[in-house]
Amino acid sequence: MEIIIGKTAGFCYGVKRAVEGSLKETSDKQIYCLGELVHNKQVMNEVEKQGIKLIEDINEVPNNSKVIIRAHGVVKEIYEIAKEKNIELVDYTCPNVLKIHEVASKYKKENYYIFVIGNKTHPETIGTISYCGNNYSCIETVDDINDSIERLKASKFKDLLLIVQTTFSEAKFKLIKEKIEETINDINIVVKNTICAATSTRQKETENLSKEVDCMIIIGGKNSSNTKKLYELAEKNCQKAIAIETKEELNKEELLKYKKIGIMAGASTPKKNIDEVAELLNT
Repeated sequence: MEIIIGKTAGFCYGVKRAVEGSLKETSDKQIYCLGELVHNKQVMNEVEKQGIKLIEDINEVPNNSKVIIRAHGVVKEIYEIAKEKNIELVDYTCPNVLKIHEVASKYKKENYYIFVIGNKTHPETIGTISYCGNNYSCIETVDDINDSIERLKASKFKDLLLIVQTTFSEAKFKLIKEKIEETINDINIVVKNTICAATSTRQKETENLSKEVDCMIIIGGKNSSNTKKLYELAEKNCQKAIAIETKEELNKEELLKYKKIGIMAGASTPKKNIDEVAELLNT
């Protein structure tokens, strides 16, 4: 059996920065993390072992506390609440996400209607929307386009901005963008492909690798958006695709029938998880 591990498997820069930074945080008071730092159960277990308490609402936190902001970012209002409560924020929002917030704020001020393309329930998308004002629509699939265009036309705006979640599927974004451009011909459209380079590279490598192997193992959190995109790509291109969080979910006996197995991991997957899967297959 030949095992090929993707070169881009595992932590991206933004996740590495957030995880390593959080694990080094010290304070004489309780440290809180607002939402999951990253979408990976094993990483969150390590964070909580450090004594960092996971919370979902900043209003749960006492005044004068210390709060970590996750890699996905948060809604704009969090910064205002923190200031009112004298909360010390340790901001590990991914720099690529911060750039989207800047773009949304800039074009909002310039009176653009904004289409935010991404997973509607993803924390990054929710955070980005908070920088768009009231004149926006969120598009997750092509089925959302017609309704969004109707809302745009009703708003009487003459300019439209398209931005996209950093971990969204390149193929889906291209499809949605082209459909919008085909449908709208009387409004100025500015397109900002804000999918991060690491996401694009990882998706491309997954697509290529899955065409070369008999089986693909995709490692990552069950609630990880970018991991799901990798699994979808792998499933299209090879005989068998398997999505797991850890090696315990694998049945090695069933994998022995494959001559060549590829391994890819989402941006929130620790190297330890990848190495353990590879070791299991090689023994």
